[in-house]
Amino acid sequence: MNRLKRFIKKLSVKQTTYIVSVLIGFSVGIAAMVIKKAVHLTQWILTSDFVPNWSNYLYLLYPTVGILIALIYSNYIIKKKVGHGIPAVLYSIARNHGIIPKHNIFSSMFTSTMTVGFGGSVGLEGPMVYTGSAIGSYFGQLFKSNYRQVVFYLGFGSAAVMAAIFKAPIAGIVFALEVIMIDFSMSALLPLLLASVTAVMTSYVFMGQGAVYAIDEVDPFLVNQVVWYALLGVFTGLVSTVFTKLYIGIESQFVKIKGWYWRLLIGGSLLGGLIFLFPSLYGEGYESINTALHGDTSALFEKSIFYNFREDIWVIIAMLGFILITKIIATSVTFGAGGIGGIFAPALFLGTYSGLLFSKLVNVAGFEKVSERNFALVGMTGIISGIIHAPLTAIFLIAEITTGYELFVPLMIVSGVSYATTRIFVPHSVYTHQLASRGELISHDKDKTVMLMLSVTNLIENDFKTVRPRQKLRELIKLVSESSRNVFPVVDDEGIFYGVITLDEIRHIMFKPELYDKYNMEDLLFMPVAQVEPDESMEEVALKFNNTGYYNMPVVKNSKYVGFVSRANVFSAYRKLLKDFSSE
Repeated sequence: MNRLKRFIKKLSVKQTTYIVSVLIGFSVGIAAMVIKKAVHLTQWILTSDFVPNWSNYLYLLYPTVGILIALIYSNYIIKKKVGHGIPAVLYSIARNHGIIPKHNIFSSMFTSTMTVGFGGSVGLEGPMVYTGSAIGSYFGQLFKSNYRQVVFYLGFGSAAVMAAIFKAPIAGIVFALEVIMIDFSMSALLPLLLASVTAVMTSYVFMGQGAVYAIDEVDPFLVNQVVWYALLGVFTGLVSTVFTKLYIGIESQFVKIKGWYWRLLIGGSLLGGLIFLFPSLYGEGYESINTALHGDTSALFEKSIFYNFREDIWVIIAMLGFILITKIIATSVTFGAGGIGGIFAPALFLGTYSGLLFSKLVNVAGFEKVSERNFALVGMTGIISGIIHAPLTAIFLIAEITTGYELFVPLMIVSGVSYATTRIFVPHSVYTHQLASRGELISHDKDKTVMLMLSVTNLIENDFKTVRPRQKLRELIKLVSESSRNVFPVVDDEGIFYGVITLDEIRHIMFKPELYDKYNMEDLLFMPVAQVEPDESMEEVALKFNNTGYYNMPVVKNSKYVGFVSRANVFSAYRKLLKDFSSE
């Protein structure tokens, strides 16, 4: 590694980026192979002897055990929080300068393997995106790259993950640009391609070249069915809205439960009960998705108490409706109980069965004969677009992982309509709602993003001479010659902030010695109309500077004086970060 570092130091920034992108792609490809095989092995060990026509009571126990292992690992072994996929990546970009703790390279993989392998109704993509981003962040720290390069490396890792897991290099690139990389430039395009291609080639070597969902043939797209595809977009948009609102609601209820063990017991029990009734909720659910994409609903009934009703069309339709709601609850409960996982797999599951339910209802009602296989496939696009708010990623991902390029037009229709429908009811995706509520959501608006990345704490100035409320004017005059500032904060012995005194306000008496003992500081101070708190967003601080015209504002926390933040310092830091962020 030292030899590699010495070699890379001799290269230009562009050459270094190319080499690092390939290293990231290869590392991520290996990681994706390891986690996929580990989960499949775990599930095979636990469920391979289950018979299809009988309910299996171990389903009641497995999810709790898996989440417990993940919690023990994070709480007692590494004693650090394991990030939740994409929201954690976005937070690290917004608040941590792209620095992700190195342990997340392995921690996300292990905890998600335990969660999903033992039945947690979530996916592996979110944790793997965090793993890929952690790998990118590691290389950035290793070679002491600047902030902009580190963010690029995080984007390369994210693209590589999607390319490796789904064998979808184009979707990986689109995902990185649409969701992760907030300042795309042409200098990032080639290394992004290199990372994605390297990852997918590594995946091919270890996991074969076949599509994730191999569909032998899709039915022709009929122009006269455009209306039905548009209505499917509305339907998947509504399902996405229900998912987002229910997910947020259940998450908020689990947050109120004190103690991780209570959250585990309640969430694990609920999840185990749901999987016992509906075994197709177990884990990622890729086998169920594959069968549904061929119009086969038998996977919903296998190993369940409803096995004998698998041929009744009305029971099938009812089961499809139930499975949508229970999948949403199962996914939300998995996270609430403390499990580590991602949203992509549940979104694919919900999309497939949403499309299948919609098409069966249209066919049973006799409105028109539509292709259940096509609608199941296209439904995945609608749910991904609606839940994740990434319509382009949804289109290219489903086209690549299903080889369903013949349906590109309906993919675009459903994705666009679903996204528009969801945005009416929920402005933020499940990934971004928490960040948005805390004012920490980054966006593709460069100015807003740079302001978000600035921290008040890092810009506090402490070279202001303080005075006490009861001190005489004489004491202040002595400090004037020692200070380079014309503002003096008034603070008592306990640090409580009373206000400020400016030289402009006392100029009329400061040259009259006969008045030096007449005035106390509390007689001369005034309280600024605007103050700043250390954790306040820089956007709010800039607005206060603009509204007040102040050049300096006091920073106060719990009524105690902390320091000052200046307009000039904020502007200088903004310009520097913008230059680092945008320079080619």
